[in-house]
Amino acid sequence: MERQTPKNLPASFFRRRLLLAGSAALLSPKLLYAGAQREETLSDDVASVMRGAVNSVNPPRLVFDNPAEGERWLRDMSARLARYVPDAGQRERLLINIQYEASRAGLNAQVILGLIEVESAFRQYAISKVGARGLMQVMPFWKNYIGKSDHNLFDIRTNLRYGCTILRHYNNVENGNLVRALARFNGSLGSNKYPNAVLGAWRNHWRWG
Repeated sequence: MERQTPKNLPASFFRRRLLLAGSAALLSPKLLYAGAQREETLSDDVASVMRGAVNSVNPPRLVFDNPAEGERWLRDMSARLARYVPDAGQRERLLINIQYEASRAGLNAQVILGLIEVESAFRQYAISKVGARGLMQVMPFWKNYIGKSDHNLFDIRTNLRYGCTILRHYNNVENGNLVRALARFNGSLGSNKYPNAVLGAWRNHWRWG
C-alpha cells in the first residue's frame, strides 16, 4: 500500500521535498508544459458524468483480454520505466494504476505514459509554477467541478483518475482528435507544441504492440 502525504501540508513542503531529494524536476522544462489548464463552464450532464468517474473507486488491475499479454506488458513497461522509478515494486503499482485508469477512461495507456513523462517525469509530488500537481499535473480548480475539496491530487490513484477523466472529456469535445484533445488538456489549443511533445514521448519510449 502506497504511503500518502498529508493533505494539509503547504505547497512549499512539496517543493522542499523535491529539492532535498536532489531533483531538478521543479525547474525542468518538462514541468513548464503543465499548469495552463483553463477553468471552463461544464454542462450539468458533463459535470455529472465526470464527477461519477472521478468518485468511482475500484481496486486497480490490469485490463487485458489475455492475462499473459498483461503480464508481458507489465514486464516490458517496468523495464522502460526503471530510469524514472528505480524500485520495482513501485513501478509495478504505478503501471497497474496507469493502465487501469487509462483503460477505464477509454484512453491508450501508452499515450498516458508519454503524457506523464512530459508533465512530471513520473514524480508523484511534482508542482508546476502555477500549482498544477502530481503525475498528470492536474490543476486544483478541477476539484470544485468534478471532485471533492478533500481530494489529494498528490495521491497517485486520485491524480490519474482526474487526469484521465479530464483528457477523456477533451477527447469527446474534439470528436476523437487526440492532438486537439492534448492541446486542450494543456490549455494551448491552436498550438501543436505540447501534443507533439507527448506523442513524441509515446513514439520514442512507450509505443507497444
